[in-house]
Amino acid sequence: MQGSSTLVNTKFCQGISDISDSYSGFIVDQWGVLHDGKKAFDGVVDCLKELQDRKKHVIILSNSGKRAEQNRERMEDLGISANLYNDLITSGEMTWRGLNEQTDGYFKNIGTKCVIISRGGDRSIVEGLDVEVVEDPKEANFLLISGSDAPEKTLEDYEPILKQCARYKLKAICANPDSLGVMGGKNIMGPGTLAARYKDFGGIVEYIGKPHQPIFQYCIRILQEKGIYPGQTVMIGDTMAHDILGGSLVNIDTCLVKRGLHSSVFKNCESPAEVDKTLDVLIRQYNNIRPKYLVDDFMWGKALPDRKHKKRSPRRGE
Repeated sequence: MQGSSTLVNTKFCQGISDISDSYSGFIVDQWGVLHDGKKAFDGVVDCLKELQDRKKHVIILSNSGKRAEQNRERMEDLGISANLYNDLITSGEMTWRGLNEQTDGYFKNIGTKCVIISRGGDRSIVEGLDVEVVEDPKEANFLLISGSDAPEKTLEDYEPILKQCARYKLKAICANPDSLGVMGGKNIMGPGTLAARYKDFGGIVEYIGKPHQPIFQYCIRILQEKGIYPGQTVMIGDTMAHDILGGSLVNIDTCLVKRGLHSSVFKNCESPAEVDKTLDVLIRQYNNIRPKYLVDDFMWGKALPDRKHKKRSPRRGE
């Protein structure tokens, strides 16, 4: 939890250059911040280059249900090369490691047969593992949710298989907790929505990824090995529910990007006062979790006069 006696403002920034001198570690969300699944956003490559030139340690942190190497290849195809960041961590990669070892927590002895719900029938999340994919929940030990075929498929389309899995009391692993995703500028149903529906049917779900602390703590350990500590680290993301909440839970500063999942609520704001009001609404919706910074896009930009969110509100836990 954040310190109980600390009050903060949200600083409005034009670009990442406004905050770059204050941090050595940058944890950056992928979808909605760097790209929309079809193209990299304008200014992203230049911004990453600026951070590398300044010897910042950049970790790309994604709730992707795919493994890290697949995400690396995807970003390469979008023009975001691997030399623009230092590490890439995905919830899919952490799930793969957990299933491979089956020694800790929820993964311990979970079994070797699973039903997979993924995008396009993708099974890469279990490739190389002693795990067999089965179609019949009766034969499975657990359910693995790593993606969805939205918008082609709706939540109702998935309900029959979810009900069957719940009937056989299969433990579920959600390798991507996002309830919504961004695809080509549109919001689509994410795997987290399927996991929530599974819980409605009585299923038990373990979420791997943001905002849950283990994946953030893994990032923190990587940075600490480089001599970078939480007070020198900022989380940059486009979702209050995953990026901003997750960063807050491990006591690191956060920066909300208006482009991405919340772009629709900001799109009609024509003045700083209107942005200010919209941000207040978001903050109230998410238990008064407040980003330290607000930026239009993940761009380098130019420094602006110090303009802060006028209203003061306690941090989470106050």
